[in-house]
Amino acid sequence: MTNAELTHIDPRGQARMVDVSAKNATERIAIAEGRVIMRKETLDLVIAGNALKGDVLGAARLAGIMAAKRTHGLIPLCHPLPITRLTVDFVLDRALSSVVCTAQVETFGRTGVEMEALVAVQIGLLTVYDMCKAIDRSMRIEAVRLLEKKGGRSGHWVAPAAE
Repeated sequence: MTNAELTHIDPRGQARMVDVSAKNATERIAIAEGRVIMRKETLDLVIAGNALKGDVLGAARLAGIMAAKRTHGLIPLCHPLPITRLTVDFVLDRALSSVVCTAQVETFGRTGVEMEALVAVQIGLLTVYDMCKAIDRSMRIEAVRLLEKKGGRSGHWVAPAAE
C-alpha cells in the first residue's frame, strides 16, 4: 500500500484531513458491533440490574451516544458531522457470557459515519467494563468491527462473516 492509497496521508507522508468538498452529499449509514466477555456471575448482575453503580446498560447506551457525537474531538482527522440518527443497542449473550453492543449511525453528508459507529461501540463497552470492574476485572472487550456501511463513492459494503 502506498501513501497515495491512504486518504489521510499526503504525498509527503504527512497526516491531513481529507478534502470532502467535491464529494456529493448522500445518505451515509454505518453499523458496528463488539462484545465484552465477563464471568457468568457478572452477567447475572447486569441482567438483574443489581450492579453496584446502577443501570449498566442504560449508562452504557448514553455513553455510546454521547461519544459518537464527539468523535471528531477524539480522532484528530475526523470531520464534525450532523448525525441524523444514532442508536446504541445491547444484547445479552448467556452462551458466551457476554454483552454485545451494536451501534448504527446515520447522516446526510459528504463523508461517512464509520468512525462514529465504532467509537459508540467502544465507549459503550468500556462503560459496561467501568460499571462492573469492581466485581470482575477480568472482562475482555473483543471483536469490535464495522459490520456495514452505505453511501458515498464506495457504495454499500458488508463485512465478511466473523470467523
